[in-house]
This record gives sequence, C-alpha cells and structure tokens, in this order.
Amino acid sequence: MQTPPNVMTVKDTLYVKDQLSWLILAMKKCRHFANECSDPEIKQAIDKAGQMHERHYKLLLKHLQNNNDAQMQQVPQQQH
Repeated sequence: MQTPPNVMTVKDTLYVKDQLSWLILAMKKCRHFANECSDPEIKQAIDKAGQMHERHYKLLLKHLQNNNDAQMQQVPQQQH
C-alpha cells in the first residue's frame, strides 16, 4: 500500500473542497426532504441518510484538521 504524500496538490485541495460542499448539500437536502415527508418510515430513512452525510463531513474535516496540525508542528518557528 502506498503512503499518501505529506503535501496536498492544488488539484487535491479542490477535490476535497468539492467533496465537503457535496456532503453539506446532501445533508441539507436530506433535512429538507425529511421535513417534507409525511410517512414516518421514509422520514426516518432520509434522516438516517442525512446523518451519514454529516458523519462523513465531520470525519473528513477532522482528518484535514489533524493533518494540518501535525504539519504545522513540523514548520520551523521564526526567531523574533
């Protein structure tokens, strides 16, 4: 298995940005359609899908934040 690079390319960054946007949009759509739904079983299924998208969003964001924190610790500090 290959190890991912420590630095993300511009293309990687744009893809991740798109993915985060798609997850937020899916989450909002699920919330909207669940509120519009009158059948409790279908509403629950849509809510569950929305929660899945929210978990994926938070997981990706957490990974990015942890990776950024780790990389920032490796940056040499400037002397004033």
